[in-house]
Amino acid sequence: MKVKIGELSERTGASVRSLRYYERQGLLAPMRQDNGYREYSILALDQVQTIRFYLDLGFSTEQISGFLNCVLKNKEAFCEEVLPIYEQKLKEIDEQITLLNQIRGNLKDRITSIQLERNQVQEEKI
Repeated sequence: MKVKIGELSERTGASVRSLRYYERQGLLAPMRQDNGYREYSILALDQVQTIRFYLDLGFSTEQISGFLNCVLKNKEAFCEEVLPIYEQKLKEIDEQITLLNQIRGNLKDRITSIQLERNQVQEEKI
């Protein structure tokens, strides 16, 4: 069974624009009809859902392209390409969490400082 880009979009929730982007990134490879229309195999449904899953996890299309074929053919656990990418992503997330915690701490300190200053000014007025 073959599907056109509009139907693939509708069935996967990915916009037509996203599907064309996935194609440009080498993540999807539609066949072309004589009139130039894209035509996808039914397997593209699973492929697009897998792409969207990894995008939702925060991976780039470049990272996904490094392991997508393996994941689609095998289980994730059997794809050696996946583990180092996961480890790198986890490291990036941990670094972001550390930075966000520092920013959070700085903001809390500023809030406390501002509140103390306001209280002192109000006490001086009394």
